[in-house]
Amino acid sequence: MADRTAFFYGTSLPPKTLPPILTPQGTLMAPAVLHRVIHGTSTPLPYQSSLVTIRPALLPSFQRHKVLHADYPAIIPANRSASVRGTLVTGLTEGDIWRLDIFEGYEYERRKVRVRVLDREMEVEEVEAEVYVWVAGKQRLESSEWDFDEFVREKMGRWIGKEAEGEYAGRASIVEVDDAVAAQQGKADPTGGRGLNGNITKTLEGDNERAKAIESVV
Repeated sequence: MADRTAFFYGTSLPPKTLPPILTPQGTLMAPAVLHRVIHGTSTPLPYQSSLVTIRPALLPSFQRHKVLHADYPAIIPANRSASVRGTLVTGLTEGDIWRLDIFEGYEYERRKVRVRVLDREMEVEEVEAEVYVWVAGKQRLESSEWDFDEFVREKMGRWIGKEAEGEYAGRASIVEVDDAVAAQQGKADPTGGRGLNGNITKTLEGDNERAKAIESVV
């Protein structure tokens, strides 16, 4: 059943700031990345895109940080004056959550939280959702914010693959070369295995292939 709901995070809000109409942010809030995880493709068919609904939301009492030497962000509990803005995704299936658990990996723990959903009139509805909270130690986090614009501009390619269209298609090829050079130099994978050739991606791809094989038999 497609009855699971998850919050994916973007930029932290300073205390007492009236939030704008929010736009999708965070690695999983780049729709191409989210669909690659749950549907196995960065360019989903229209029916696949229609399976989930994305709305702007706020997560109170958390702060977001940049992960050291990585492309992706993390959130940890904070005082009540802090909030993290992001998006609430509804219509997820048990299988989607299973794939998201694999994608997030051991560095995160999925927890239930209360988030505030915003509409265009800035009215607020509080709902329960699941979110991935960083559990791999504060020593691996920077105090600075993770930059979504920089991620889209410079790093998106290594997350969405060759299927990507438009401005990201060329970037995907460039970052593959960059990653290959970095690997030869013994540098860490900035995607934590979540990129084009990472071990997490290969696990997800294997699962998608098994699912297709089962569907073809049924």
